Amino acid sequence: MPALLLTGLLFVWGRKRGHGRVIFSAECFTESSRYLSNPNRGFYYIYGFVIADENAEWEETVAERFQDDTGTNLTMIQINLCNYRDRELTEQGLDSIRSLFQALRGTGKQLIVRFLYDWSGENAETEPEDISVILRHIEQTGPLVAENKDIIFTLQGLFTGNWGEMNGTRYSTAEDWHTLYETLRTATEDSVYLAVRMPMQWRNATGFAEIPEAFEDGCRLGLFNDGILGNYSDYGTYGEASRKEAGDFSCWNREEELAFQEELCGYVPNGGEVIVDNPYNDWETAMHDLAVMHISYLNEDYDRRVLEKWAAATVEEEGCYQGMDGLSYAERHLGYRLLLKEVSGEYHFWKDILSLRIDLQNVGFAPILKETVPEVIVVCEDTGECREIPLDVDFTYLVGGRGAERVETVSADVSLTGWQSGSCRVYLRLTDKDSGRQIYFANEQNPTEYGYLLGTVELESLKSR
Repeated sequence: MPALLLTGLLFVWGRKRGHGRVIFSAECFTESSRYLSNPNRGFYYIYGFVIADENAEWEETVAERFQDDTGTNLTMIQINLCNYRDRELTEQGLDSIRSLFQALRGTGKQLIVRFLYDWSGENAETEPEDISVILRHIEQTGPLVAENKDIIFTLQGLFTGNWGEMNGTRYSTAEDWHTLYETLRTATEDSVYLAVRMPMQWRNATGFAEIPEAFEDGCRLGLFNDGILGNYSDYGTYGEASRKEAGDFSCWNREEELAFQEELCGYVPNGGEVIVDNPYNDWETAMHDLAVMHISYLNEDYDRRVLEKWAAATVEEEGCYQGMDGLSYAERHLGYRLLLKEVSGEYHFWKDILSLRIDLQNVGFAPILKETVPEVIVVCEDTGECREIPLDVDFTYLVGGRGAERVETVSADVSLTGWQSGSCRVYLRLTDKDSGRQIYFANEQNPTEYGYLLGTVELESLKSR
């Protein structure tokens, strides 16, 4: 982009304003296929913990089990409450969960949390026989979840079902789902994203058939799917009838449920496991459907047959990903993948302000869902003085997936008042609020402690002219 040159008049009504000359030279940006270690997205591994009165200390256990898990930012934590199937959690049990969360902070990972009673597919033997026990467990653990909201990305399930997946349970009516969900929502103080297994369960739990109405009501309920691309129905996630035939609160056919997810998961997380090698998870078909579903995270271990099939595929699309293996392409696109497209600037002499316009794009499968801290940082090369300008950015427009071509233009006004002649460097930095980690962009440019260089400003004061 050509440099911007604006020269101000020296005097108006006898008063000096602005700088005599301001030249803004913008950087040019190129998309990169590089791996980005960003929070709240990507592949994960599963770790299970059984809660009992005797195991209140977890630090050594967690450190040992996670010592080789250095390549992920997310992890799934399954908290098994089977020891309390016939009673409320004891103070020792609650202390054990509290201690577990504290130990997990040391991993530096964001958590996908699932409370459950079963790991063997025999849930009927370990799940509480009365829903009141489950509701009490939700009420007891909810405050612990809220206390740790800064390290929890999403809370999966409603405590019920085989493996916590809401199947094979006696609590599977619309009334059950609604009661469990409302209790969980209240207990966790709407502090974290929640998730149910199927779109149909989402509609029944919330009572909403139309998505916008739910989010006007403050809904934070998303989805998880441990049968992704397993067959036409994602192993029972969808039905065969149309919405018109089945009704609003039953399972719809695959096409309609995918469309439902595409809208819903522009607001809330979606992720899980891809299973069973079949044509629905052939690479090209899979990438299309993962984008439609706005998938943010997938299990690294399961199903390896599907993941290895993707690894054997080669990306043929033109651009920076051409020639990459299909599994690496999938990893790059899980969740959000922000891209700096273009920057321009205009100097306003009378206000002594440089107005920036920054074009951003999200080429990942899903939106950025956790709160961020965006800011422009200006560093004077001569004095080292640093100015930070908070930005008001609405990332909800950048949903990713099939909306990857959308561009969000961010405006920022940089005051140059008080700076004399010299050179300044202008950066954009985006930080994940909860973790404090810088969020990396999919550009060839390398990040700095100040973020990504947008351009340089050459200043000449009126005095020097």
